[in-house]
Amino acid sequence: MTDNERRAWPKAILFDLDDTLWPLAPVLQRAEQITHDWLTLHAPRVAQQFSIDALRQQRMALAARQPEFLLDLAGLRRTCLHSAFEQAGADSALVEQAMDLYLVARNAVTPFEDVLPALAQLKQRALLGSISNGNADLQAIGLAHHFSMSLAAQQAGCVKPAPAIFHAACRELGVAPADALYVGDDVLLDVRGAQQAGLRAVWLNRTGSSKHLEHQVEPDAICADLGELLSWLARHHA
Repeated sequence: MTDNERRAWPKAILFDLDDTLWPLAPVLQRAEQITHDWLTLHAPRVAQQFSIDALRQQRMALAARQPEFLLDLAGLRRTCLHSAFEQAGADSALVEQAMDLYLVARNAVTPFEDVLPALAQLKQRALLGSISNGNADLQAIGLAHHFSMSLAAQQAGCVKPAPAIFHAACRELGVAPADALYVGDDVLLDVRGAQQAGLRAVWLNRTGSSKHLEHQVEPDAICADLGELLSWLARHHA
């Protein structure tokens, strides 16, 4: 598309959350460390028998056996904690306290520097929404006021890249998929998933990866950050 071939602004812009609006790995590492430190004090038998990595392996194994847990990652973690407490002979009444602590830490994210200025500008031109396979809570994080809706896999009953989760978000915003733009960091889950659901898709490639070539995915645009997204929208949309 040339600068002279402008199209209308998308009526809605939908975002992935983890690793698109904030880095996820350090958040999860900190949340799991905080939780394990708490277990060391309040459920020492669990902490002694199950390291952070052992608990992670336990969750991965359960998700492989029962993939429906991918719709509810907090439920997966809670179920595995109950199992660990039972195996260690500890009081499982403490599981909910551990989960509350974990979820507070899991939502203590730090948005990338480009995020807040871009969201403030974008919501003046389009409806904003989010679609996530994870369990981030925009209300707890403090970003909910930027979004007209937020849809998680648990609510939708399916995970990206299923077209149904993208269609459900568009219905909630009252826009057709063709009038929506999706922005995410994952070439397959976000870009290919959105395009197969009839949305346009921008790959937010913060790392300079070339995965789109490997997977033969052609994003509608590739942007290194949301500042580049704003520039692309300004160049190609009236």
